[in-house]
Amino acid sequence: MKKWKVLIIEDDVNICELISLYIEKQGHIAILSTDGEDGLSKFYDEQPDMIILDIMLPKLDGWQVCKDIRRDNSTIPIIMLTGMGESYDKIRGLDLGADDYIVKPFDPNELIARMKAVMRRVHPLFDEKELIDWPSLAIDMNQYQVLVHGKELTMPPKELELLYFFATHPNQVFSRLQLLDQVWGFDFDGDPRTIDVHVKRLREKLGHPTTQWALKTIRGVGYKFEVTAVD
Repeated sequence: MKKWKVLIIEDDVNICELISLYIEKQGHIAILSTDGEDGLSKFYDEQPDMIILDIMLPKLDGWQVCKDIRRDNSTIPIIMLTGMGESYDKIRGLDLGADDYIVKPFDPNELIARMKAVMRRVHPLFDEKELIDWPSLAIDMNQYQVLVHGKELTMPPKELELLYFFATHPNQVFSRLQLLDQVWGFDFDGDPRTIDVHVKRLREKLGHPTTQWALKTIRGVGYKFEVTAVD
């Protein structure tokens, strides 16, 4: 198994050490940072495989750290681990590009499980079925790549996985809870409005609907990837 380099950006030294203990017990490498500026510096210097990110940090808060990282790296998994548990905080974190959001106090074993789930999504073992080709839309899960009208789009893993799920279930209607279960996992305890945030971002990136497919809102139910007959 490949060792992960996990960057922990957390100003509570005890929490840093606790997380690193569990990460190293799994055979991975923990890199510790206790403020936002140092965390960003270590992100560029160490090139980690994953980031555990607090929000209330000295020098540079986690919101800005996440923004800066996503500006330069659209795919590295980011898990926000914070005491800010209001739904609008979660939505803001996910809207900035976080792949998961965990509220303190937390169970370290749950954190490890969430990390594994995120890494499976980012580095899965896919087969040829993971190549989707609709008119003007191509999704290659082997490369984690999306092309619209031949142009590659940049999107975080969770957005891509949601789009892939829609594209592999054309004309089926899914509720927000069903989408959370299928894409985020049955144990995800986040707000169902997470789906609304991700669908909004997908629509912004995909642009205007085509005559062959569109991401539709089914009022009072959820969403579907609507596909018309193609030549």
